[in-house]
Amino acid sequence: MPNKVVVYVYGTALAAILAFVGSYLVSVTAAAGWLTPALCMAALGVVAQVLAHKVGSKVRGSIASIPYMAGVLLVPSWHLVLCILLAEAVVVALRRITWIKALFNVSQFTVSIASSVIVYRALGGRAVVADGTLRVLPYAAAVTLFFALNTFAVCGVVALSENSKFSQVWRRMTRGALLYDILASPLAFLFAWVFATRGIGGAVLLAIPLLAVRQVYRTSWQLEQATQDLLQLMVKAIEARDPYTSGHSQRVQEYSMLIGRVAGLSNRVCDRLGTAALLHDVGKIHEIYAPILRKPDKLTADEWEIMKTHPVKSAELVATVSQLHDLVPTIRNHHENWDGSGYPDRLAGAAIPYWARIITIADTIDAMTTDRPYRKALSVETVRTEIAAMAGRQFDPALCIALLNSRFFDNLEERLTPPLRSGSNLRLEAKRSRHSA
Repeated sequence: MPNKVVVYVYGTALAAILAFVGSYLVSVTAAAGWLTPALCMAALGVVAQVLAHKVGSKVRGSIASIPYMAGVLLVPSWHLVLCILLAEAVVVALRRITWIKALFNVSQFTVSIASSVIVYRALGGRAVVADGTLRVLPYAAAVTLFFALNTFAVCGVVALSENSKFSQVWRRMTRGALLYDILASPLAFLFAWVFATRGIGGAVLLAIPLLAVRQVYRTSWQLEQATQDLLQLMVKAIEARDPYTSGHSQRVQEYSMLIGRVAGLSNRVCDRLGTAALLHDVGKIHEIYAPILRKPDKLTADEWEIMKTHPVKSAELVATVSQLHDLVPTIRNHHENWDGSGYPDRLAGAAIPYWARIITIADTIDAMTTDRPYRKALSVETVRTEIAAMAGRQFDPALCIALLNSRFFDNLEERLTPPLRSGSNLRLEAKRSRHSA
């Protein structure tokens, strides 16, 4: 465990202590009957955490925020904070994780809940009574602060452990989470209202369908993740044929998604674009390409013509999967040039699928920043110059302008230096043109 992560966790623990003290100062006493709702919400939080599913390798997703925020409405005092602290301690004990992870998990939830209690009370919020009265401003502020602190704390520790930029981790982990948080906010109030008016039985009956829906979502997410893992495995198996192919498709996937964001595409669209980029060379699994990919010398005219068929083979292979049909045109035409000189269909300009234009740029960038048998990887500044020179010829000029005016190449410089990578499955094709990928 890196020292900076340990320091971050200790800082989070200190913040948890201060937040707990703050919640105590604003709510020294709690309303009568606080124990039952506080314990009930904490217990439901434990169940939600136990049923949580992994989101990536380091983070879990659960609906514990719903009963926890309902607890803030029912028992806005330090008593609730203590119950949730103990609940999270039970969760980490059940998971048997390392002490540093346990300390972080308990601390970050304590910070989030205690801070929410402080803000809720400071803005005039009071315990929801049987008539279901809700003070909108205090609750909106409390729930917003809870999600912000929770997300900030988790993104921070992941960024430090991965040695990644906080902004990149933030974008990755909050993708699609905003809508979930917005939808979860009124559910917390509904939960509190049901408990206040129908008691524990009503809250449990409401919790059952919520947990069921969450489990359906969990299963769906796991199936989607398994599909992505299988696609990654297949691509790695294909690239294993040639020592110069290692990681090429994954890098083109990453660059394509970055360029997509520069072009203003949504996160959901960028994810789909990334899948197309990952599979853009999958047709090279065919045996007709094996001897050519292993050949160290310059290709003959006949060999080059064979290699030019790989986008068609890739598209045909992807078309056999019903859920990937929308990616077929992109994969088939990722070697088309803006001026119509590409292949296999010699499309030009706007006739080329938009995602294919993005992958063309990403594919070429990876080719130029990768060591080849006949040359070393080009510098990022040289790549920038080449992209500008080929705008309107090989590449969509609008995409080039957007890319050149962004921080893409600055980030590329940081990624590649040092050292420059070795390996690309495009080494043979690039012999035809300095920009062919």
